[in-house]
Amino acid sequence: MESAEIRRRWLRFFEERGHTVVPSASLVADDPTLLLVNAGMVPFKPYFLGEVKPSFTRATSVQKCVRTLDIEEVGKTTRHGSFFQMCGNFSFGDYFKEGAIKFAWELLTSPVADGGYGLEKEKLWITVYQDDDEAEQIWREVIGVPSERIQRLGMKDNFWSMGVPGPCGPCSEINYDRGPAYGEEGGPAVNGERYLEIWNLVFMQYERGHGDGKDGFEILGDLPSKNIDTGLGLERLAAILQGVDNLFEIDTSRMILDRAAELTGHAYGADHKSDVSLRVVTDHFRTAIMLIGDGVTPGNEGRGYVLRRILRRAIRNMRLLGATGPVAKELADVTIKAMGPQYPELEADRRRIETVAVAEETTFLQTLRTGTNLLETAVTETKQAGGAVLSGEKAFQLHDTYGFPIDLTLEMAEEQGLKVDEAGFRRLMQEQRDKAKADAKAKKMGHADVAAYREVADKSGASVFTGYTNVEGEATVVGLLVDGVPAPAATEGDEVEIVLDRTPFYAEGGGQLADQGRIRLDSGAVVEIRDVQQPVPGVTVHSGSVLFGEVVLGASAYATIDVDRRRAIARAHSATHLTHQALRDALGPTAAQAGSENAPGRFRFDFGAPAAVPGSVLTDVEQKINEVLTRELDVTAEVMTMDQARKAGAIAMFGEKYGDSVRVVTIGDFSKELCGGTHVGNTAQLGLVKLLGESSIGSGVRRVEALVGVDAYKFLAREHTVVSQLTELVKGRPEELPEKISGMLAKLKDAEKEIERFRAEKVLAAAAGLAESAEDVHGVAVVSARVADGTGADELRKLVLDVRNRLGSRPAVVAAFTVANDRPLTVIATNEDARSRGVKAGELVRTAAKTLGGGGGGKDDVAQGGGTNPAAVDEAIAAVRALVAERAN
Repeated sequence: MESAEIRRRWLRFFEERGHTVVPSASLVADDPTLLLVNAGMVPFKPYFLGEVKPSFTRATSVQKCVRTLDIEEVGKTTRHGSFFQMCGNFSFGDYFKEGAIKFAWELLTSPVADGGYGLEKEKLWITVYQDDDEAEQIWREVIGVPSERIQRLGMKDNFWSMGVPGPCGPCSEINYDRGPAYGEEGGPAVNGERYLEIWNLVFMQYERGHGDGKDGFEILGDLPSKNIDTGLGLERLAAILQGVDNLFEIDTSRMILDRAAELTGHAYGADHKSDVSLRVVTDHFRTAIMLIGDGVTPGNEGRGYVLRRILRRAIRNMRLLGATGPVAKELADVTIKAMGPQYPELEADRRRIETVAVAEETTFLQTLRTGTNLLETAVTETKQAGGAVLSGEKAFQLHDTYGFPIDLTLEMAEEQGLKVDEAGFRRLMQEQRDKAKADAKAKKMGHADVAAYREVADKSGASVFTGYTNVEGEATVVGLLVDGVPAPAATEGDEVEIVLDRTPFYAEGGGQLADQGRIRLDSGAVVEIRDVQQPVPGVTVHSGSVLFGEVVLGASAYATIDVDRRRAIARAHSATHLTHQALRDALGPTAAQAGSENAPGRFRFDFGAPAAVPGSVLTDVEQKINEVLTRELDVTAEVMTMDQARKAGAIAMFGEKYGDSVRVVTIGDFSKELCGGTHVGNTAQLGLVKLLGESSIGSGVRRVEALVGVDAYKFLAREHTVVSQLTELVKGRPEELPEKISGMLAKLKDAEKEIERFRAEKVLAAAAGLAESAEDVHGVAVVSARVADGTGADELRKLVLDVRNRLGSRPAVVAAFTVANDRPLTVIATNEDARSRGVKAGELVRTAAKTLGGGGGGKDDVAQGGGTNPAAVDEAIAAVRALVAERAN
């Protein structure tokens, strides 16, 4: 049974039994504690935590997930994978243990012809939590599983929580017996390889307190409403139904693995080392393509770093397998073919996805070249110092700073006869991981910070946003925090967070900055609002300070936003939509939005593009936007279902989370996007849009920055003033400026070259005199002198080599010194006869540079150095003479 069919059957089964089918959320987690969605229940966390009330009591999904904690183990075993799909069914106060167990058993064991998966009942083993008599009884008495195939396990294996205070409960796992070929019998309690866990049923019935680990916390009591959260690993079930050993051999993985093997000339199963690399490539490319598909782009932080790391590991393993040319396009293509039947959006977005992958490969191949040069330098330095081991610090720097893989460092160092302090490298890597884990744990505790807001939501419900139609209005203070702590009142000077039952203030979101303004209370108190956020869905928190008076919880208030600021932001937001559409028209659908910020009078817009946008294209885009403004198109907003929005052609942003109902903003016949922000009523209100330029902000992502309205006019006015001044200076018309200025620059460059030539001739003219001034030091002709200050390094080098040639075949040393830009510089050269007597340029330069307060180096015949102390030039000349005398004697 193909993976796509497993997915279809799952969703159909639960939909027929009253579950709402929830599409997979983006891998980009809508959760401050997570970089990426790592479990099927993540999109449902707000419901389980009580932050949001679900619109359904039953739901089902097949959720894309990425876990990278064990990324180093991927490929080494057949169990570890970074991307997987979690099939889940959920109940919110509806059915509980018996319902969940019955559904699971029916779907797994029903014949394929009847819509089930057709697993043999006698091959299924059950585990339950050690104290969960109820679940054990249901399995035995209701389902009919024999007692000998039901095992009880402890909290470590069969109890679930989110790792933070909140819902928790016992689990019951369904395991499939793969037979004697996979090890000894005895059930999942004895052998997890043979008895493969395929479905975990979590019975959320308790509330847990603080504590670490899987069992280091207290159970505080029962939840008011019992919930169900289950998860079946699609890849694991596919391996069973397709009769293969592991997730790398199922249909969606095998296509990628076979293509990687074909590209490198390897046969999977013939060699363990190459098998490991093929599995790494297979897993990592599948993960990378799914991440890029959800709008993640390679970078050096957060999600971008995760993507960059796995892509580079994949490409590096292709090099280890023997690939010499680019492979990203081929592997991206086969991955999209493999996953497309389940996620058709990959096919629709193929061009952008392949562009991002290829761009990162190109960057990494350059990194490999750079890293190789740096490693060769490190190897040379280690050998010169008499060492036989490359330090762990150097290996870690190459890995962490330059992305140079440790396995390549080990291999290349070995070729040079060196070992690597791998233990030191691993220690530094572990320290980095420990720090990351500590940061992640600190983020997890962020749930405690929003408890007060959740309490407000529970008591007063969601805040009603009135700002689409009103800029002011009456309200009631339903929540109040002073310095982050809930309080009944606040007085003058206090920093406060206020929650109103209704508000015209827009909370920052969707790229739009928050409104500012004031809240006045009936008592006469006034609060200056500087920021507005939604830490919990539906709860709008106004942050600011009490200017005067007393703010009391429950008081009546009147909220007023800064209208000029709102209008300026609205102009920017509408201009962003126009820019998005104009770029898509010019560059194609790959110019998809990757982020934005809409501020008063200005905006920035990030979009996908493989290379810089030509200036001519940007000019055309700007012209098109401003032409739309003159058409005076109405800007309207309408709430509809997601399906209706898609059918209407509305554009959605990558990684953005949308509910069942969405708001669609339409600008005439030009633009249609999903958006919750505020906008102008007509394009004529924008006045003018000026694109300032575009730049790269990451692999495959460009950024346009622009001004709108009065800000755009002011910018153009300043530009006009500058142009007027330039035309006056060059005595020409504005359209002649490029040609005239270019001519001036060319003349200036020619003059600089002429000056340089005169300077070089002047320096070289001194060569004959310097050669004649040579002193004999124990049979070595020594020229050591300070030449004219300001002489450049190139001229100094030419002079030294000229003087050395003039000294003939006798042993000779030429040391010239100068001071340029208040820094001393020296170049020293020796001939072959001098070197045969132990006088070497590199050693002489190091001595001179040390005296000058700096450093230097080079070869035995010619070397260069410098320092920071110009006053020490005479002392450096003396030090060179003394060393020549010592070596020549």
